[in-house]
Parts: sequence; structure tokens; C-alpha cells
Amino acid sequence: MHVVPDLTGRTAVVTGANSGTGKEAAARLAGAGARVVMAVRVPEKGEAARTEILGRVPGADVEVRRLDLADQASVREFADGFDGPLDLLLNNAGVMAIPEQHLSADGFELQTASNVLGPFALTVRLLPRLLATPGARVVTMSSTAAWMGRVDPARLAVPRRYTPWSVYGSTKLADLLLANHLAKVATARGWDLRSLAAHPGITRTNLGVAGASVGSATPRRSFPLLAERLLPTQEVDMGAEPMLVAATDPHAATGSYWGPTGWGPAGLLQMAGRTGEVRAPAAAGDADLAARFWAAAEELTGVALPSAVAGRGAPSVG
Repeated sequence: MHVVPDLTGRTAVVTGANSGTGKEAAARLAGAGARVVMAVRVPEKGEAARTEILGRVPGADVEVRRLDLADQASVREFADGFDGPLDLLLNNAGVMAIPEQHLSADGFELQTASNVLGPFALTVRLLPRLLATPGARVVTMSSTAAWMGRVDPARLAVPRRYTPWSVYGSTKLADLLLANHLAKVATARGWDLRSLAAHPGITRTNLGVAGASVGSATPRRSFPLLAERLLPTQEVDMGAEPMLVAATDPHAATGSYWGPTGWGPAGLLQMAGRTGEVRAPAAAGDADLAARFWAAAEELTGVALPSAVAGRGAPSVG
């Protein structure tokens, strides 16, 4: 089990921190002394999770703030209201395999809005805080589903054809492209910032039910129950490991990708097991595709990287 180093005096934002890997990461970061901001869509669920964390880590510095990643106005409000330094941004929240296509308040396909454009805008809007803090990191959660993803920068807002799993996989490949592009930009501009990616393998959380139940009056499951029983899975403490390693291991380099290394030949299926640096789909390393995808995200969200950095490197964001 990864031991999170002392984070006293550090501040972390964890999206989707009311359940699953987000709640586990928030608890372990708080247990290491960090001030943790739990960014959640439903504050009541966030407060319940905060109470659980305080029971586990008495005296933890944990607060709940509302953030709906599918709503660009909510992203802007969250970022504009964030004060003080920021050491760690964990882009953990997301939705998976929504059965029918839904559009966000901004007219974006809902999985794309929640998994890609929301985290993208949040990261860029928080860059002034991150770049003003030495050694800051951004960790973006991807998925093994990225291997079946295909991305088209020209059709980022709404896909030509909607199928739940193909669109989900595409959003997770997009997350890798954006994480890698930010790492490249930070290196080229000399920013003291690491951008990394991680994925949880197949972890037992409510993600499969939450996404599959969107638009339904009764709970649904994205995975058939039999498949869930046959596939190798792991508990939330192990599923949060890749994100925590990426966020806090001193040896985790910018641009690296972390996930489970067990099950299947040489751990190629990355479904469960010990955390290590893992392979990403070849498309995730396409720098030209990543740059075009980043530009498309900027155009859709109206949020862009600064053209120049003054002083220590804390930019203003357009």
C-alpha cells in the first residue's frame, strides 16, 4: 500500500470526493495532513462523506464545495471562489456509459461535458493557483476504456454517433491527450508543474450504477452482474492507489501514467493489482492530435492557456 508522505501545509482539490476513489483519496490526503477541498455536485452527499472522513481522520482539515463539472458556469464559479495556494488537483470525477445521449446545460454531450470539458476548464482556470505553488501537480483520471476510444477534435461537443461505451472510452482517451499536452506545455514553458494521469482498473464503486441510471427512474447497471462477478476487481483502497501515487510519489514524473499492473499476461489488461507505471494507447502519445484536441476544448469552453508567463509563472487565464 502506498504511504502518502507528509502533506502538512499543502492544499488539495479532489473532484467527485463524495464516493468511491475520490472519497478514499480525500481521506488519505487529509490523513497525511493536507487541507482537502471536496468538490462535489451534490453538497449533501459531500457533507455525509466528510463526516465519514472525520470519523476516520479526527481533526482533518476537510471542506465541501459544490462543483458540477457538466456546467461551465459552475466550473467558473468554483475556480473564481478558490482562494490561496493549490498544490494538488485531482480530476477524479466522471460519469460512465450513460445509456442514451443527454446534453449538458452548455449543449455538450453529457459524458464529454463531465469527463473532459469540465475537468479541462477547471484545470486551466486553476492554473494561476497551481503555478504560484512550487511543485504543484495535476492528476487526471482515465480508464482502461481509453483503449477502445477514438477522438475527433472536430466533433468534440457532440459525437456523430452515440453509443454509451464508445463515447465513454473516447472521453477517457481524451483525458490522456489533455494530460499529456499539459505536461508538454509545462515542460516547454519551464513551469514548475507536473501533469500526470492514472486509472483505477476495475474498482468496485457506484460509478457503473450512477452513469447507467441517468434518465431512469430505477437504478441500472452498466456491467451485467455476471460480468462483474467474473472479471478481476478490487476494493476502493486499491483503486485509489494509482491516483495517490501520481499525486504524491516524488518519483512520479510529469507525463507518466499509473494504474494496476496485475491480471493477464504481464499485467497487460491492467484490471487490478499493484500500482505501477502502465502503457497507454498509442493514440494518447500523438502530440499533434493532443494539440488539436486542446485547441478544440479551448474554443468550446472559452478558456485558454496564457500566451506568455510573467514573473514566477502564475498566468492570468482568459
